[in-house]
Amino acid sequence: MGQSKKDDLAYKVLKDIKASPDLGLLRCVQCGMCASSCPAARHSEYDPRVVIKRVLDDDKTLLEDKYIWNCFYCYNCHSVCPVGNSVCEVNQILRQMAIDKDTGKKEIESFMSFADSFLDTGLGVIPKEYHKQLFKDYGPHWDRLQQQLEDVRKTLNLESMFLLPEAEKEVDKTLEAIGFKNRVKKIKDVRDKK
Repeated sequence: MGQSKKDDLAYKVLKDIKASPDLGLLRCVQCGMCASSCPAARHSEYDPRVVIKRVLDDDKTLLEDKYIWNCFYCYNCHSVCPVGNSVCEVNQILRQMAIDKDTGKKEIESFMSFADSFLDTGLGVIPKEYHKQLFKDYGPHWDRLQQQLEDVRKTLNLESMFLLPEAEKEVDKTLEAIGFKNRVKKIKDVRDKK
């Protein structure tokens, strides 16, 4: 990074609100401990050490690279780093930067059905488009559970998992106020341009 210029990628990462005050980004010695414990590195071309090197080299093309989307956020890198760095944390910040400059929106648009279900019901439920795959993965048990879910909840003396209409309205107002609806719309715009 050299001098702390405000447009340097490392500076931006360290100044981000999500960065831990003791994030060891500038102390990285490229020892490779993060890479040796990383499941994504084990099963793909992803290398957390390369992510940090590119950040320190002020390689802003990293924000356009699919590379940053391969991190699982398992925090293995964080737990083994001798200087207190966390590639997981850095990746979260880089992903948000990519989303903010539109290059990352295409990477997350496939999750918009989760946002839709949240907007529709005020709950984070599994969207219907995933039910077929869940049936394939879990067999008839999945379908039976879905069909009998309300009965199972009653047997367990649980209330309905759905919000009351007034609570839905409150959630809706909150999502509007925090800009969630607007963000979802912007991300969907990327999908619609395909």
